[in-house]
Amino acid sequence: MAAAQGHLSDHSDGTGGGADSAERNAVPRAFRLAVEALGAARLRPEIEVDPTRPPQRLAPHAYALEAAVVDGEEDLADGRLVLLHDPSGHEAWKGTFRLVTLVRAELEPEMAADPLLPEVCWSWLTGALEARGLSYEEPSGTVTRAGSHYFGGLADRRPATQIEIRASWTPREGRDGAPDTAAHLAAWCDLLCQVAGLPPSGADSGAGSGTHTGSGAGVVSLPQRRGPQAP
Repeated sequence: MAAAQGHLSDHSDGTGGGADSAERNAVPRAFRLAVEALGAARLRPEIEVDPTRPPQRLAPHAYALEAAVVDGEEDLADGRLVLLHDPSGHEAWKGTFRLVTLVRAELEPEMAADPLLPEVCWSWLTGALEARGLSYEEPSGTVTRAGSHYFGGLADRRPATQIEIRASWTPREGRDGAPDTAAHLAAWCDLLCQVAGLPPSGADSGAGSGTHTGSGAGVVSLPQRRGPQAP
């Protein structure tokens, strides 16, 4: 994967067409600024990010990124972040922008057995946004824990548990009508790293602006799940 790109790729305006001049002129300025700002996010070196094809029917305009936390040849966690924009506003969003995410990772057995795991994982999301001073509204989502047991020809594999976080929230818009998407992307990558079991990077937690308006507890820590393995 490559570094996050701050330009509109094909279909990134959610119209399903190519990036010709007429379509690009139809993209609202606030949405263009929000997409361009994604390229300004300062991300940890363990994270690889690429633009990907966004959903076509969730909003008039959409842009999507996929990311992975990588250690050598191993992906420790991966996910997708989608930026939606409806210039007319959306009643359920209570705004014109919405961020939608999917994050997933495999867990170590001792962590997978923790009965508070769903609450802890949700607190990682809200805590990541709060740590960067980001304002947001209408957070919603699910945390799913799924286990796999192997039999027959696969019986030598140990049981595995995957955690999956699906969430969305409405970012506060700035004076130019666009949210601070760079800071929201950085916070989302903080969540990815935490799910992957990496230690905190010590990055400036004051990135972004505003105060937290959503609900959610602060970050709760569990024992490190995995992270970079010793050679």
